[in-house]
Amino acid sequence: MESILATLPVLFGVNATRSSDFAVLFDMDGVILQDRGADPIIHQRAFEDLQAKRDLEVPQDYREPLETYEYTDAFVDACAAIDVDPEEFFAARETRSAKRSIERLKSGHRSLYPDVSSIPAVSGEFPTGIVSNNYHPTVKFVVEHFDLGPFEHVRGRDIGLTGYTRRKPDPHYLEEALNTLGVSGGVYVGDRITDVQAAHRAGLESVLVRREHVETVEDVEPSAIIDQLSDLSTVIDELGT
Repeated sequence: MESILATLPVLFGVNATRSSDFAVLFDMDGVILQDRGADPIIHQRAFEDLQAKRDLEVPQDYREPLETYEYTDAFVDACAAIDVDPEEFFAARETRSAKRSIERLKSGHRSLYPDVSSIPAVSGEFPTGIVSNNYHPTVKFVVEHFDLGPFEHVRGRDIGLTGYTRRKPDPHYLEEALNTLGVSGGVYVGDRITDVQAAHRAGLESVLVRREHVETVEDVEPSAIIDQLSDLSTVIDELGT
C-alpha cells in the first residue's frame, strides 16, 4: 500500500498547519467498537418486548418488517395491519433496541479495537469527537462504559424516524459536530462507503480504516486509507513538523 505519509497533500492540504479550526471525528461501530453494528437479534427482541407490553396480536406475515432495523413501506403496512401509528411504533421499538444494545454491551458482547489507545495522541492536538449512526443513548453508554475520555463531542443519531433519515451518508450530524466544536474543517475517520460520502458532503476529508470487514471501495474515493488508527496519529504528527 502507498505510504500514508504520501497522502498528506491530498488529505490535509500542502500548507496545512495545526489549528483549533480543525477537528478529527470518528465513527464508532467498526472503527472504535469492534464489529460493524448491533446484532439483528436486538431489534427482534425489542419488537417482542413491545409486542408483549402492548399485548399486540401480530400475524406471522407482518412480523419480519416490524422486527428489523429499517423503516420501510412494508413496516408502514404492517403497522396499519395491527392498527398502530408507524412513526410512534418505530420510535418505541428503537428505544427498546437501544436498551437491548446497552444490555449486551454490559454483558461483554463487544469490545474496543486495541488501536483505540492511540486516539489520545490525536485528541491532545485537535478537537475530537464521535459521530455515529448508532443510537445516541448507546453511543453515550459506550463512551462512559469504556472510559473514552478524550472526546469533546459525542453524538449518535436521534431515536425515531427523523434520526433514521439523518443517518450517514446524510451529513447532518457531522455538520452539527463542526458547529458544536466551532471548527470549519477536519477529518472524518470511518469504515464504510457511507462514511466517506457523509464526510465529503460535510466538507471534510475522509479517512477509511481498513478493518477486516471493510468492503472494496469502488464508487467513492476516500482521501486516505489507513490500516490502523495509530497511522492517523503518525500522519498528524508529521503534518505539524
